[in-house]
Amino acid sequence: MNTQGTTQLQRTIGLSALVLFGVGDILGAGIYGLVGKAAGEMGNAIWLAFFASMIAAGLTGLSYASLGSRYPVASGASFITQKAYQRIWLSYGVGLAILASGLTSMATATRVFSGYFQGLFVFEIPLPVVIIGFSLALAFIVFWGIKESMWANAVCTVIELAGLAIIIFVGLKFVGSVDYLDAKTISNPNGDISFSIILTGAVLTFYSFIGFEDMLNIAEEVKSPKINLPLGLLLSVSIASLIYMLISIIAVSVVPSAELANSKQPLVDVMKVAAPWFPSSAYSVIAMFAVANTALLNFVMGSRLMYGMAKQKLLPMNLAKVHSTRQTPYIATLTILIILLTLALSGNITSLAKSTSLLLLICFFLVNVALIILKTRKNEPKGSFEVPTIIPLLGASACAGMLFFVQGPEIKTAAVILSSIAVLYFVLKPKISA
Repeated sequence: MNTQGTTQLQRTIGLSALVLFGVGDILGAGIYGLVGKAAGEMGNAIWLAFFASMIAAGLTGLSYASLGSRYPVASGASFITQKAYQRIWLSYGVGLAILASGLTSMATATRVFSGYFQGLFVFEIPLPVVIIGFSLALAFIVFWGIKESMWANAVCTVIELAGLAIIIFVGLKFVGSVDYLDAKTISNPNGDISFSIILTGAVLTFYSFIGFEDMLNIAEEVKSPKINLPLGLLLSVSIASLIYMLISIIAVSVVPSAELANSKQPLVDVMKVAAPWFPSSAYSVIAMFAVANTALLNFVMGSRLMYGMAKQKLLPMNLAKVHSTRQTPYIATLTILIILLTLALSGNITSLAKSTSLLLLICFFLVNVALIILKTRKNEPKGSFEVPTIIPLLGASACAGMLFFVQGPEIKTAAVILSSIAVLYFVLKPKISA
């Protein structure tokens, strides 16, 4: 093993693998349940919520693409924040907020996967045993190599996309059967569409687009990152957006929006109507692969973010050590495994996961503003992909607007997370940045 931290990460990720990473990360497992929740907010006009959040996410995605072409480094938003604001405490807070989001998403996915896995057997397997086994398997893949991680991601993403493609194929014949501008729900009995209703729905569906930011954290393992990173990011957001729009339109075309809103497995219900011959149990297996993919990609992101922040000297330097043969950040990977097991075995972390989405919105706002600062700073080198200043300005405005619709409990939990990050900052006292 390398004990000096001189071994570098290996650049093995090409454009196609990067796009699969991005699409798999953005779609995740959320699409299988989010459609129902969005239908409860928007009725048949669910597509408008996805369209609005697509615009908001797209603007921030363009900012990330531009910044990625300038600074393709593993610590992503943390490095960019330090570069723009030159405040170590802010860079530290942004990095750990993004890490917290990934960890809670990973822990939630681990518990969901374990529940599905238990259901496959007639005999009972203790939940902690499944959680530990799954977590160790993820850690082994991430430690063994980025090539192996990308292959595992490719398999999971293809299976997940195949499940969604089947829904699109069997559901296309139902398109046109309902009024897609009817936003009738329990809370909106008249079905009127207003800007506030669309924005409320967009806040919910915006979280389904989160994941593109993780692509920055694997930048040091991407081939020709200044070209492939922005291109891969934009392709990933575009492909995921198209799939979301198609699935949302087909879902309300096949099953009434009120039924979707009350369904625990909305896409399974869509398949039961559109293709009753298709075994519904198969979707449980597809969902398992989607959930496993979410956990895997967040594991990769978290280990690389820790590695990158350690290189910035914002975290202990040991976390920047790279294994001499596997060329992976092995100490950061082990650290992520310990935190994952602690969270996943602790119980219900739903409120924590929702609150970290709020933290991500704050981070997105700061990253958009960071691009504005860097674009106006003299002698700042430009990237291979530049966007006009209006793009990050609109992106920051969209994120700021959505922050007004965040619920009180989430704000309280986010405040606790930020307080914990502040305590860590004063304990570790990082003083040197990249």
